[in-house]
Amino acid sequence: MKCPKCNKEMKKIKIDVEDASSKVYSYQCKCGYFDFEKKSVNKAIKEIHEKETLLKIKQKIVKISNNRLGMYFNKDIIRSLNLQGGEEIYVSIPDKNKLLIEIG
Repeated sequence: MKCPKCNKEMKKIKIDVEDASSKVYSYQCKCGYFDFEKKSVNKAIKEIHEKETLLKIKQKIVKISNNRLGMYFNKDIIRSLNLQGGEEIYVSIPDKNKLLIEIG
Protein backbone atom coordinates (compact mmCIF):
# COMPACT_ATOMS: atom_id res chain seq x y z
CA MET A 1 0.00 0.00 0.00
CA LYS A 2 1.37 3.41 -0.98
CA CYS A 3 1.42 6.37 1.40
CA PRO A 4 -0.93 9.12 0.21
CA LYS A 5 1.36 11.72 1.78
CA CYS A 6 4.81 10.81 0.35
CA ASN A 7 3.90 8.01 -2.14
CA LYS A 8 6.34 5.51 -0.54
CA GLU A 9 5.46 1.94 0.39
CA MET A 10 3.90 1.61 3.87
CA LYS A 11 4.62 -1.24 6.29
CA LYS A 12 1.72 -3.43 7.51
CA ILE A 13 1.89 -3.87 11.32
CA LYS A 14 -0.17 -6.19 13.58
CA ILE A 15 -1.43 -4.43 16.70
CA ASP A 16 -2.83 -5.97 19.88
CA VAL A 17 -5.96 -4.23 21.15
CA GLU A 18 -7.02 -4.61 24.78
CA ASP A 19 -10.24 -6.67 25.18
CA ALA A 20 -10.13 -7.91 21.55
CA SER A 21 -8.77 -11.31 20.58
CA SER A 22 -8.35 -10.28 16.93
CA LYS A 23 -5.36 -8.28 15.77
CA VAL A 24 -5.82 -4.86 14.16
CA TYR A 25 -3.69 -4.01 11.15
CA SER A 26 -2.08 -0.61 10.75
CA TYR A 27 -0.27 0.70 7.67
CA GLN A 28 2.63 2.91 8.75
CA CYS A 29 4.98 5.09 6.73
CA LYS A 30 8.40 6.45 7.67
CA CYS A 31 7.10 9.98 7.00
CA GLY A 32 4.78 9.61 10.03
CA TYR A 33 1.54 8.91 8.18
CA PHE A 34 -0.49 5.90 9.35
CA ASP A 35 -3.89 4.37 8.69
CA PHE A 36 -5.83 1.37 9.98
CA GLU A 37 -7.36 -1.47 7.99
CA LYS A 38 -11.12 -0.92 8.33
CA LYS A 39 -12.08 -4.63 8.32
CA SER A 40 -9.76 -5.55 11.22
CA VAL A 41 -10.76 -2.45 13.21
CA ASN A 42 -14.47 -3.21 12.81
CA LYS A 43 -13.91 -6.82 13.92
CA ALA A 44 -12.04 -5.69 17.06
CA ILE A 45 -14.72 -3.11 17.87
CA LYS A 46 -17.41 -5.79 17.55
CA GLU A 47 -15.51 -8.12 19.93
CA ILE A 48 -15.06 -5.36 22.50
CA HIS A 49 -18.70 -4.36 22.26
CA GLU A 50 -19.85 -7.96 22.79
CA LYS A 51 -17.72 -8.23 25.93
CA GLU A 52 -18.97 -4.92 27.31
CA THR A 53 -22.66 -5.63 26.85
CA LEU A 54 -22.69 -8.88 28.79
CA LEU A 55 -22.29 -8.65 32.53
CA LYS A 56 -21.95 -12.19 33.83
CA ILE A 57 -21.41 -12.72 37.54
CA LYS A 58 -21.42 -16.05 39.37
CA GLN A 59 -23.93 -16.03 42.25
CA LYS A 60 -24.94 -18.60 44.86
CA ILE A 61 -28.52 -19.58 45.60
CA VAL A 62 -29.27 -19.37 49.32
CA LYS A 63 -31.86 -21.23 51.37
CA ILE A 64 -34.34 -18.79 52.96
CA SER A 65 -36.67 -21.30 54.63
CA ASN A 66 -37.90 -24.90 54.16
CA ASN A 67 -39.45 -24.42 50.70
CA ARG A 68 -37.92 -21.12 49.60
CA LEU A 69 -34.65 -20.25 47.89
CA GLY A 70 -33.27 -16.79 47.19
CA MET A 71 -30.41 -14.93 45.62
CA TYR A 72 -28.53 -11.82 46.68
CA PHE A 73 -27.64 -9.26 44.02
CA ASN A 74 -23.99 -8.27 43.78
CA LYS A 75 -23.29 -4.56 44.42
CA ASP A 76 -22.16 -4.12 40.78
CA ILE A 77 -25.53 -5.40 39.54
CA ILE A 78 -27.37 -3.13 41.97
CA ARG A 79 -25.37 -0.11 40.87
CA SER A 80 -25.57 -0.93 37.12
CA LEU A 81 -29.35 -1.33 37.19
CA ASN A 82 -30.02 1.26 39.91
CA LEU A 83 -32.02 -1.30 41.91
CA GLN A 84 -33.88 -0.44 45.10
CA GLY A 85 -35.29 -2.74 47.78
CA GLY A 86 -39.00 -3.49 47.28
CA GLU A 87 -38.94 -3.17 43.47
CA GLU A 88 -40.99 -5.71 41.54
CA ILE A 89 -39.35 -8.07 39.07
CA TYR A 90 -40.70 -10.55 36.53
CA VAL A 91 -39.07 -13.96 36.30
CA SER A 92 -39.24 -16.09 33.13
CA ILE A 93 -37.74 -19.48 32.42
CA PRO A 94 -36.89 -19.67 28.67
CA ASP A 95 -35.31 -23.15 29.07
CA LYS A 96 -33.93 -25.47 31.77
CA ASN A 97 -30.60 -23.62 32.00
CA LYS A 98 -31.73 -20.00 31.90
CA LEU A 99 -33.51 -17.69 34.28
CA LEU A 100 -34.55 -14.31 32.87
CA ILE A 101 -35.25 -11.45 35.28
CA GLU A 102 -36.92 -8.25 34.08
CA ILE A 103 -37.27 -5.18 36.24
CA GLY A 104 -40.93 -4.17 36.66
